[in-house]
Amino acid sequence: MKAHGGYAAEVHGPADGVAAPSLGYALFATRWLQAPLYFGLVAAQAVYVYEFFGELWSLVHGVLNGRSDENTVMLAVLKLVDVVMIANLLIMVIVGGYETFVSRIGLQGHKDQPEWLSHVNSNVLKVKLAMAIVGISSIHLLQMFVNIHHTSRQELIWGTTIHMAFIVSACILAFMAGPMEARAASLHQEPHSVPPQQPAQPAEHGAP
Repeated sequence: MKAHGGYAAEVHGPADGVAAPSLGYALFATRWLQAPLYFGLVAAQAVYVYEFFGELWSLVHGVLNGRSDENTVMLAVLKLVDVVMIANLLIMVIVGGYETFVSRIGLQGHKDQPEWLSHVNSNVLKVKLAMAIVGISSIHLLQMFVNIHHTSRQELIWGTTIHMAFIVSACILAFMAGPMEARAASLHQEPHSVPPQQPAQPAEHGAP
């Protein structure tokens, strides 16, 4: 107990409320359970690297043997682009998800630090993932139109409808993320100081 101005103020020591922080820290430490999931995605990315070089070898072998026409080459190149875009999506999920939900990677000042990683959060990550999914859907839809003679009308309609649904979802996420980012920035910049009090006016001499 500490006396101040005639009143006794109780000073809480660090021993008060030990159970709550310990339980909170234990729950917070469970975020490391997600780390093996991201390393699993790294293994999936290695599978896509193998798939990419398999598709590339098939393309080169077909061109050298003269068995590939223009449409076949275009479809093969679109498959390669599709694999690369999925690999980019995996990188964003692995690096951005680990940085946001597990632990800081500490790439500040590194020459190879991605530009988007410096301001990544859950909202930015969701918008970037939605945009990446729209790009992948665009590649699949383009493959359908390139191979339109072997694609049914129903497949084209469903592919276009699903692609438009992805675009609308990405636009909604981007629209919702903008005001949330602006509000978070304003709250972060808002000063937390107590407003100064007006000095008391001195009493005039001779006042009753």
